[in-house]
Order: sequence, then C-alpha cells, then structure tokens
Amino acid sequence: MASHRRPKQPSRARVSVLTAAAATAVALSAQVAAHAAPSPSPKKDDVKAQIDQLNEEAEQATERYNGAKERADQLRRQADQIQDQVARGQEQMTQLQSGLAEVAGEQYRTGGIDPSVQLMLTSDPSGYLDKASSVQQASSSQAEALKGLQDQQRRLDQQKVEAAAVLASLDSTTKDLNQSKAEVGKKLKDAQDLLNSLSAADRAAVKAAQQQADRASRGSERTDLGSLPQASGMAGAAVANAMGKQGSPYVWGATGPSTFDCSGLMVWAYGKAGVSLPRTSQAQGNYGTRVPSLAEAQPGDLIIYRPDRSHVGMYIGNGMVVHAPHTGDVVKVMKADAMQINAIRRV
Repeated sequence: MASHRRPKQPSRARVSVLTAAAATAVALSAQVAAHAAPSPSPKKDDVKAQIDQLNEEAEQATERYNGAKERADQLRRQADQIQDQVARGQEQMTQLQSGLAEVAGEQYRTGGIDPSVQLMLTSDPSGYLDKASSVQQASSSQAEALKGLQDQQRRLDQQKVEAAAVLASLDSTTKDLNQSKAEVGKKLKDAQDLLNSLSAADRAAVKAAQQQADRASRGSERTDLGSLPQASGMAGAAVANAMGKQGSPYVWGATGPSTFDCSGLMVWAYGKAGVSLPRTSQAQGNYGTRVPSLAEAQPGDLIIYRPDRSHVGMYIGNGMVVHAPHTGDVVKVMKADAMQINAIRRV
C-alpha cells in the first residue's frame, strides 16, 4: 500500500536564494536586450516637421525682435530730444536766476529803498520824470523775469518727468528685445540640434526633401524680371530692387543691403524706391490700402502670411512673390498661395 506523505517544502533560505537568482537573471536579460536592441533613432520625416515648426517659431520671434528694436530706437531718439530740451531749459533757468540775483544784489546795496524814493532824493530833479519812467520799466521787466523763471521751472519739471517715463519705457522695451533675441537663438539652436541627431544619410535626405519642396514652390530656380508683368512707379522700382537680391542669405533682424529677413527685404526694397515702410510684417499688414483677393493683386503689393502675420512677401506677378524665407535659406520666389495668406496691402 502506497504511503501518502506530503512533499518536502523548500526552506525559506532556499526560496530567498532562488528569488534573488531569478531577479538577477531578469535584470541581466533586460540589460542584454537593451544593448541588443537600442532605441530607434528619430525618423527623418518627424525631424523635418519639427525643424520646419522651429523655423516658423524663430521667424515669429524675429518679428517680435524687430518690433521691439524699432520701438527701442524710437524711444532712444525721444529720450535724446527730451534730454536736450532739459539741458537748454536748465541753461535758461540759470540765466534767469542770474538776472534776478543781480537785481536782488542791487536792492541790498541800496538798502532796500524803493527806487521811486531814491529818485525823489536825487540831486538832479530835472531828470526825475525820465528816470522814473525807466525805473517803472525796470520794475515791470523784473516782474516779467520772475514770471518767466516760474514758467520755465514748471516746463523743466514736466520735461524731467517725461524723460523719466521714456527711459523707463526704454528699459522695459530693451528687456523685451533681449528676450526675443534669446528666443530666436534658442529656436535656431534646437533646429540645428534636431538635424544633428539624424544620421548623415538622413540629414542629406532631409535637405534634399527641403530643396524639392522649394523647387515645387518656386517653379524655377530663378525668375527673370523680363518674364514678369511690367510695373511702374515706386512699386515697379521696389519689385526690381527685391528681385535683384535673389540668392542673398536670410539673416534674422537684417534689412540689407546684402542680408535680409522677410520684413527687412520689404523695408529695403521700398526704401530704395523712396517709401518708408514699417519695420515688422505685422505693421506692414496694416500699411497702405487693402487688396480684397490674390486675383486682384498687382506687382509691388505686400502679401502677409499666417494668422499672426509673422511672414511677408512681395507680389511680382504671375501668381508669384519674392521673399526671404528663414534662416539657412536665401531670397527667392515662391507661389503666392504656397502659405496661408492673411492680408494683401497695396503700398
């Protein structure tokens, strides 16, 4: 007859040893798997999309920088003018105070006797009336000088208040300027770091894809003015100026003559034609008169892109614009509707 004894249970010590060994084996297996199957490298299509987004954000920050710089330049000029006024006002104050001081000194030297009394005691009675008239005039001049001194003091105090306000505003604007500048640099660095994270083959593929997209948007490598509709006047001159800069590098914050950002190209091209445009694409989007649609656009019109108006190009005819795209690119033409149009303005 078979016995039914319970199987012998392993000791607690043995269980602990086995558990530790199993955990070690799992950890080693995980390490081996990690080395055997490294995390996949970023996909070039994803990286390209991120780089395009960063370039767009960098351009947005560039336009903020341009706006802050324009404002800072205006405030500096305003502060210089007010400070010059304060300096001239202070000089006038000094002269007025000096004149009144002489009057006070003369009164002190004469013992403070009323000038009319002094005339009555003069040894030359025949000249009394003439001198009395002169004294009256002098007293009137003194009163006017005192009033002028008071008015000048009020103007000077007001100018000092204005100067302090302008300088405070300049300080705030300078902080915005530096922040936007740092933001541009960071966006561009992030884009370059993303590109560097790809293999050499993938980097080449991303650049090739970008070039292909550029060619598709342009339709040709370089557009000749001779193939475009003729424009006259300032608009025609601006188109010729901008088209003459095809191939010039994009540099954020630049307004020519050899490097440009998007709004800087517009400023330079129209500036050479005798028209002073606002510095930023946002401000250019409010300049001139509205053109209802692309079908009604004429050469020289400014086409403002994106909902935030952070990009601008110049219409050249035949459904094309000339523009400065972004860092790493050059001034070139593209199809006018290759990006989302926000507004069209006639200068």
